[in-house]
Amino acid sequence: QVQLVESGGGLVQAGGSLRLSCAASGRTFSLYAMGWFRQAPGKEREFVAAINWSGSSTHYTDSVKGRFTISRDNAKNTVYLQMNGLKPEDTAVYYCARRTVNAGSIYYTTDYDLWGQGTQVTVSS
Repeated sequence: QVQLVESGGGLVQAGGSLRLSCAASGRTFSLYAMGWFRQAPGKEREFVAAINWSGSSTHYTDSVKGRFTISRDNAKNTVYLQMNGLKPEDTAVYYCARRTVNAGSIYYTTDYDLWGQGTQVTVSS
């Protein structure tokens, strides 16, 4: 059974950096686009970034453009989220997800069919 496992979260001061990793089990990882979402307390889960199957195309929500970078290593079945210039408003649980084949878009939770358990990112001011 395919699973996604996130790691790399933690507590960091504003302006600091973290790199999140999402390791996938199974042999079909390279066939799928992947995404990162986040959910702050009392808020809905929101799109952060997405990457296509080869890594040649990436997309970001406006609030993280220029600060976050999504990447993937298909040989390692892993997708990454490098987060620089972290702000207190980035505090959330971060989830990686596998985009459903033929999904309508990349921005909604309903476009993804497999989720990790999440990793907490806390940015102190």
